[in-house]
Amino acid sequence: MTELSTAPVDVESLRASIRAEYAAVAEHPDQGFHFHTGARLAAILGYPEDWIAALPPTVIESMAGTGNPFALGDLRAGERVVDCGSGAGVDSILAARLVGPDGSVIGVDMTLEMLAKARRNAGLAGLRNVEFREGVLEALPVPDGWADVVISNGVLNLVPDKAVALAEIFRVLRPGGRIQLADIVLNRPVPAGSKADVSLWTGCIAGGLVEDELLSLVAGAGFRDIDVRRGVDVFAGAPQNSDAAEFGTVGAGIVGRRP
Repeated sequence: MTELSTAPVDVESLRASIRAEYAAVAEHPDQGFHFHTGARLAAILGYPEDWIAALPPTVIESMAGTGNPFALGDLRAGERVVDCGSGAGVDSILAARLVGPDGSVIGVDMTLEMLAKARRNAGLAGLRNVEFREGVLEALPVPDGWADVVISNGVLNLVPDKAVALAEIFRVLRPGGRIQLADIVLNRPVPAGSKADVSLWTGCIAGGLVEDELLSLVAGAGFRDIDVRRGVDVFAGAPQNSDAAEFGTVGAGIVGRRP
């Protein structure tokens, strides 16, 4: 475990807080959060309008994230995809449509309410090539070398031990497989004392890293051809106030491949 990936908070308490936050997103999507949700978020992140319009309304309403993993590279027919932190299933469902009936998608999430909603949403979308499994990124319930692509959207920053999570992502990828992770980067690091503030973690801030730290962790997991692509401020104008601007928090895309 590296210093960068060690969270100075109780891991189970942190996970309980994150579960509670995203259970509310699943069950009360119109409540208003410190981040954007639903169709408004999809527009901010540049998802194609026709992709979103083709989804049943309940599929999109609980969407949460910080970027667009599909803007980081194409998914090809027949590929196997793991969606880490799949939430209500929007990215998993879109991925399942992109890889087609000969492809497969596994969504992994630790919030039971999100898993239940994602499974309902997949049924509404009429898809048979996507499934959702309970789990955390530090212990993915996926076999070694199964995936061609691992995607994620605004989840890595919520993980206490990022080094272990990235090692797990590396493990489930086949040689030559790739990552397309949408997350955040900070322009100013969060002070060590503030990293114990659970509200800053659930606010997608305390678990964020500056770009050099993020690159170091991804490279340390064994990935090559790594690139961090800065996006937009995804918190501005959200219904609840956020401290994100204080740290220069912006959406970012992280790409790389397993040698």
